[in-house]
This record gives sequence, C-alpha cells and structure tokens, in this order.
Amino acid sequence: MTSQSLAAAVGAGMYERDYAAQMLGITLEAVGPGTATMRLTVRPDMVNGHDICHGGIIFTLADTAFAYACNSHNIVTVAQHCTITFLTPAKTGDVLIATAEEKVKTGRNGVTDIVVAKEDGSPVATFRGNSVTLKQKVVPDLEDMT
Repeated sequence: MTSQSLAAAVGAGMYERDYAAQMLGITLEAVGPGTATMRLTVRPDMVNGHDICHGGIIFTLADTAFAYACNSHNIVTVAQHCTITFLTPAKTGDVLIATAEEKVKTGRNGVTDIVVAKEDGSPVATFRGNSVTLKQKVVPDLEDMT
C-alpha cells in the first residue's frame, strides 16, 4: 500500500464516522500523506448577528482539515493546541476551502498549517494546529506509515 492509497483509505474511513462534518455539510475534497482539503458552503444558519459566518464554523472547518491531514498516516492523532487568525469575513453562499499541510512531524508531535479561503482564493483565515499521536490506528485493518 502506498502512502497515498493509505491516506485515501483513512480519509474515507474517517469520513464515514465524521457525523459533525456531515451535519455541517463539510466534504472531503482531497487527502494525501500529511495533507487534506475540505469544502463548506456557508448556509444562513451559519451566520452570526453581524450577518457573517460565525467564527466557530470557520474554526470547525479548519480543525476538520487539520484532523484529516494529521490522521492520514493511520495513527490516531489529536489536537494539542490550535490557533486561528480571522482575516476577512465570509457570507451566506460563500464556498470555503480549507487546505491543510503538515509542516513538522517529530516523535509523537506535529505542526500543521491550514489556510481557509473562499473559492476565488481570497483568504478568510489561517490556522495552526499542534498535534500529538496516540497508540491506536485510525482504521485498524490498515497498515500505518510512520
């Protein structure tokens, strides 16, 4: 099994159980070793009192991309610390794309950067996630690529 085919299998396995992402309409667009791309269309029930996308929704999209990138090696990996910087607002109907890229993986620790942008490429937020791996496999019947 290649690292790409492993990441694809892990991504599919995770998405089957990712009821939060499914409920929000977050879709997995692409996954690879240490990378992931997720998509979300901002719905009217996702905007706040300022008529802009709620920051928690944007954080959740970025955090979801973070999770898929970190877990792509088939080792359960969880968030340890995350930060987000909001750059520009998103509105109802905007399509947001979160692109995650693992920057550092050493021992049990990792650092992953995520950019959330509108479909036209204009940035909405940047997110940095620090992760820690556990001992379990994400999809038990698959090998891992540590």
